[in-house]
Amino acid sequence: MNKTAITAAQILPVLADRWSPRSYDTNHEVTSHELLSILEAARWAPSANNSQPWRFSVLKRGDALHTAVAAEGLSGFNQAWAPNASVLIVVSIKTLTADGKENHSAPYDAGLAVANLVTQAHELGLHAHQIGGFIPEAIKSILELDEDLRPIVVVAVGKVAPAEQLEGPAYEREIQPRTRFELDEIVLHGKP
Repeated sequence: MNKTAITAAQILPVLADRWSPRSYDTNHEVTSHELLSILEAARWAPSANNSQPWRFSVLKRGDALHTAVAAEGLSGFNQAWAPNASVLIVVSIKTLTADGKENHSAPYDAGLAVANLVTQAHELGLHAHQIGGFIPEAIKSILELDEDLRPIVVVAVGKVAPAEQLEGPAYEREIQPRTRFELDEIVLHGKP
């Protein structure tokens, strides 16, 4: 399925071609080298004061934690498609800085790390889908996360499969074209 972005100016192909499928090949396994590459890309993201507040829980399909997070930690129709992904990566943030203060930049910093992770996955021929529909308390309990860690997103990673293996709302969303607001709608000042 071609979902290359139509842009007002040329952007890197890895960014233009990246999209977030819900249909994953249930026979594909992400290799250790691919996981290492994806996590290294995330690790080298910038962060305020180099605090690196992100933490990753890598759950491979077939493992007990993958099964538990997919069944009890995801909400809505995410439970129908996400278990097929080769890997679920739970991204958590450290909510406090080293001196015990609230880390206000942690969500932004982790977002930069996830952007690197998703882009690197695509560069490797994989696809990633960021899942906001999850139950933080359930995931925190399943993964036995420390008190100062807060899950902020689950990222499904794997090889894309035909949309026809999905049903209902997941299928409908899978076949829709990629869209974004026009630049005129989101650039408030200094429009090119």
